[in-house]
Order: sequence, then C-alpha cells, then structure tokens
Amino acid sequence: MTENQAPIDSPEPKKPMTAEEELKEYKEKYLRLLADVDNTRKRMQKEKQEMTRFAIDNVISEILGPIDNLENALQFTQHMSDEMRNWAQGFLMILGQFKDVLSNHGVTAFHSEGNRFDPQLHYAIESEETADKPEGTILKEYVKGYRSGERTVRPARVKVAVAPETKKKEGQTQSETHQEPSAPATE
Repeated sequence: MTENQAPIDSPEPKKPMTAEEELKEYKEKYLRLLADVDNTRKRMQKEKQEMTRFAIDNVISEILGPIDNLENALQFTQHMSDEMRNWAQGFLMILGQFKDVLSNHGVTAFHSEGNRFDPQLHYAIESEETADKPEGTILKEYVKGYRSGERTVRPARVKVAVAPETKKKEGQTQSETHQEPSAPATE
C-alpha cells in the first residue's frame, strides 16, 4: 500500500451534527414512535372487539338450539287445554325476551326456502330430484339460520333441489353416451 492510498475498510469520519440537526432527528424518531404506538393501540382495540364479538357469537350459537326447541314446542298450543295455553303464554314471553337479546347483539334469523343454495349460509342435509325447481333451489328449511353482520352464526339446515337423473344424462356428450361396450372379463 502506498502512502497516498487509504485502506478500503476504513469508514469515512462522520462530521459532527449541529444541535438543530440532532433535535430534528430526535423529533422525527419521536413522531415515528408515537405513530407506531397509536397504530398498535388501534390494532389491539380492533382485535379485542373481534374476540369479544367471536365469544358472543359462540355463546349465542349454543343458545339457538334451546330457542328452536321452545319455538317448536309452542307451535302446538292450539291443541292444548286452557290451563296449558296460559303456561304457553308465559313461555312465549320468555321466547320474546330471548329474541330481544339476539336482536340487541345484531343476530338475525334469515329465511332460506325458495332461495338459491349458498354454502356460506346453508348446510344441505337432504336433496331431492325435481324438475319443478331449478337445481340448487332450497325446497325446505328444517332449521333456521342466523347471521351476525356479515358472519354466519349458524347455517340453515335445508333440503336442496337437484336435477333428475334423466336430465343429467341428456347433458352428457355423445362420446360419453355412445361408448363401445367393453369385452367381458374372462377368468
């Protein structure tokens, strides 16, 4: 190495900052930290709200079964004695209170019969071949579905229309329907 050449690894000396430059740098760091803290606070608040909403939805989904049973039991009040109808009136009031609680938490029942099957809203427990309705139409709702905002708390359990087998066969291509029979297996 010659005297005029500086070593490659040596960093260039930093020139000292003035008090104003140092103050400006600290101010920028402080403002960035404030923004980070504010963003963290907002994110944690949003996560807390989502967790609370999720917990409420879970409890409500467990309560929906007994509410359904109460509704089903009260459908037969016209066949009861007068004394039993008086009891049923009290249970109707209790059912109304349960529905008010659901409503206060933004949980609403939705109607499915006659609508198009949507896997986000419905759970198919049965299908029926029919030419009367388009394929994917909900023929019957066995259990009501409930939503909370955009989230499905409980999907509706439904019967869905499917195209009859003869209609499905007509939709096959000629090559599928006119295949050569295979030779019988020999032993």
